Parts: sequence; C-alpha cells; structure tokens
Amino acid sequence: MAVVADRTGQIGGDDILVFATLRNERVRLPYFLRYYRNMGIRHFLFVDNGSDDGSRDYLADQEDCSVWVTNASYKVANFGMDWLNWLLRKYGTGHWTLTIDPDEFFVYPFSDTRPINALTDWLDTYDIRSFPAMLLDMYPKGPIDAVPYVEGQNPFEHACWFDAGNYMISRNQKMHNLWIQGGPRTRMFFADDPLAAPSLNKIPLVKWQRGFVYTSSTHMLLPRGLNHTYDTGGGEMVSGCLMHAKFLSPLAAKVEEELDRAQHYAGSREYRAYAQTVGKQPDLWCKWSEKYINWRQLEILGLMSKGNWA
Repeated sequence: MAVVADRTGQIGGDDILVFATLRNERVRLPYFLRYYRNMGIRHFLFVDNGSDDGSRDYLADQEDCSVWVTNASYKVANFGMDWLNWLLRKYGTGHWTLTIDPDEFFVYPFSDTRPINALTDWLDTYDIRSFPAMLLDMYPKGPIDAVPYVEGQNPFEHACWFDAGNYMISRNQKMHNLWIQGGPRTRMFFADDPLAAPSLNKIPLVKWQRGFVYTSSTHMLLPRGLNHTYDTGGGEMVSGCLMHAKFLSPLAAKVEEELDRAQHYAGSREYRAYAQTVGKQPDLWCKWSEKYINWRQLEILGLMSKGNWA
C-alpha cells in the first residue's frame, strides 16, 4: 500500500477510529463521513483499492482522513482484510475501532441521544472488548433503481424498509461466533439455496489490541473469545445493527463492475445472483416489510438489544 494522506499524527489517545476499504464509492462518501462525524468519530483510515471515480482525491482532502491506495488484488488480500488488519495493528492498538464498509451505518442503543464514546465508556467499565451488530439490509418500496441516489443524501430517506423476520441463526462451533442469514437477499436472490446467502453477523466495534485479527471480513476474529458476544444463559447481551444501504440506484453499475473484476468471495457468487435479478427491476418490498423508525423499534423486534445498559 502507498500513502496518499497520512494524518495519523492527529489521532488522540481516546479517539474512536473508523477503518474501511473502498473502490469507487465517491457518491456515498459525503453522507458516510457526516453520519460518523455526528456520532463522534474523530479519524477515518481508508484503503482505496484502485478507484477511478475521484474517491481517493476526495478523501485525501478531508482533514480527519488518512488514505492509502493499492491496486493489488482484493481477493488475494483476503478480500481486503489483510490491508485493514495491518492498519488496525499499527494505528488501532489501544483504541476502540469501528471496521465497516461505506454502505454500512452503525446503530446502537441510544444512538439517537448518546455519542459513540458513551457506549465505549460503558463497555470499558464492564471489560467488554467486542460489540456485535447484525447487518440489516435496507431497501426502497419499488424498483431499486427507480429513484436516483443523490450525493450527500441520507440513503434511508428512500431505502427505509427492512425485513423484521426471516432470519436463520446458528452457532459456529469452531470460532464461537453466531452465524446469521436471511432477510431480503435470501428471499429474493438465494431463495433456492438459502444457506448460500450472505452472512449478516458482524463484530465491527472492537477495543483493538496487538495480536487481534479479523479472519473473515468482520464476521469473526481471533482470539476466538472476541466472537462470544451473545448470552447462552437466557439473557441478552448488548448489541446493535449495521443498516446496509446497498440497495440503491448505484447497484446495477456496481454489479457490472464487480462481475468484471471477479474479486469477491466464492467466485463473486453474491454478485452473480444480483446480476440475474437486478436487470429485471426487482422490488424487494413485500407485505411483511417494516418501515424503519428508530433503534427502539429494532430492539422491540429482537434485532438488537440494549442488554443491561440503561
């Protein structure tokens, strides 16, 4: 990786840091940065994997962003995690770190009234080192491409619907994490083979220490104890959601690009499934869809929990 803009000297000892890889996400970046700045994030560390849409230059101009660039294979680099693990070890050690994609928006209990450091302070009090968040696919009512997404727009003004149910949960006996599948991607794109659908379990927020490593996206980590973010005794541990804004008008172009690059997991299985349906102007909305209101709604539906954080 080559440095484009290194502002890591500005990182404060208590700063919570965002880490992300991206390719051609320029249209999403203004709202992404605004969302997380408002949450209390003070510094962003990005790896740009060969963007040609201005993403890299835009981020390099942001005073709270450090940017690296590589044209190396995303697939060979464990789908970008090798790059992020290096940055997490070098710059994230000792910090709370939030590792996410540019189309993922973190929602946690009380996120409408409390900054993210209120959550991490509480986690520190109880010596909790990792925090899970289920990926919640958001979508519009009507064809995905019907309304163009405008740069700087809140994506959930349009993609404001989600599946309240239709989720499968199991425990990974080897890595001790939960494995979650389902939602609109399963019922629309993987109905014939739901076990091949993308996994929705993530552990994006971690108090990073030297020796920690993500092994498969942000689905699981080593040491394995970091993956044990659930209660087997009948109670509920605190958790959040990552609202996923993939299903907006840039999707069709993104699918075409990623199929051509062939850099994604399992032979780009997910993008091949999208390609078979996206051109038919699919509508992910159904009569069981729920319109998003706030995090309390997600807790009532059992998709996240405030646990014993009052």
